[in-house]
Amino acid sequence: MSEAVDKESKTEEATEKKIRDTIEKGNLPFSKEMPAFASFLAIMMFAIFFAQDSAVRLGTFLAIFLERPEVWILENQQDAIALYRVVFVEIAKVLGTVMAPLVAAGLAASIMQNTPRFVIDRIQPKFSRISPREGWKRLFGAHGQVEFLKSIGKLLVAGAVLAFALRSAQERLLAGMITNPAEFSLVMRDIAVEILISVTLVMAVLAIGDLLWSRFHWRQELRMTRQEVKEEIKQTDGDPIVKARLRSLARDRARQRMMSAVPQATLVIANPTHFAIALRYVRDKDSAPVVVAKGQDLVALRIRAIAEEHNVPVFEEPALARSMYKQVSVDSMIPPEFYKAVAELVRLVYRAAAQPSKVRV
Repeated sequence: MSEAVDKESKTEEATEKKIRDTIEKGNLPFSKEMPAFASFLAIMMFAIFFAQDSAVRLGTFLAIFLERPEVWILENQQDAIALYRVVFVEIAKVLGTVMAPLVAAGLAASIMQNTPRFVIDRIQPKFSRISPREGWKRLFGAHGQVEFLKSIGKLLVAGAVLAFALRSAQERLLAGMITNPAEFSLVMRDIAVEILISVTLVMAVLAIGDLLWSRFHWRQELRMTRQEVKEEIKQTDGDPIVKARLRSLARDRARQRMMSAVPQATLVIANPTHFAIALRYVRDKDSAPVVVAKGQDLVALRIRAIAEEHNVPVFEEPALARSMYKQVSVDSMIPPEFYKAVAELVRLVYRAAAQPSKVRV
């Protein structure tokens, strides 16, 4: 009951992070029917294009083996072993030519679904893999029920196809029994090709359906609750409280850096208490005045206090301070529209530098 409720609460699609983490753990969607379909397809292609020579060769060998027993000498144990080896090699040749494409196609279908990767988590011992409770869930859960229905469906379809093919080929089988082994092997090959074509077509339908289901089921299993999404956002982007604290620390550092730069300023433009902009201009070094600090209200008062403490000229220009505060940024040159007004103030600073008294406007 709790598991059903938990699944119902998973209403959100999996995030990219969860999908990436799941893939890294080796938990990927996999269709078991695709390798089976690929194997049947490989056997069918082999039977159509390459099996005739193998069938003729095996039929010829059986003809000699069955119709001319005098060729094989069986006087002692060594002769029996030698005969066994000959028969085994001939049968192994036929089976090997069939099994090679079958195995290769199955591996290729598996690799094409998911790139092989070494995942330690998949080979680590886990109690859930031997837990009867978890095994019961796997057997009788939604995935287990689908696998059971697929197995029953495959058995029924394969049985029906085989029964229909053998029934339609009954006359050819009876006729082939009275022919020589080589011709009968070709009859068996033709019947096998027909059966393989029918089974392969059915397997293609099952494989496509299973491929779509495995992808859909994988996505369903990865769905998340809203709380899980929120927790993941916190882990990815950071806790909002921590982020606010970091922003506060960054502002404090920037403010301290500004205050430490005020003593090196050339002048300060203020609106007497609401705004303050500290500018630095050095002839033959700066192409235009540079903003080293700016502030509002308490920060503005602090800038003025430091400037006065270090004998930096302070000019009270309310309109200029207000407009400059909105358009300038720290460690940047002032915009061209303020060149003329600031140049007049800089001229006053340099003129006052030649006089013994401190200038305050």
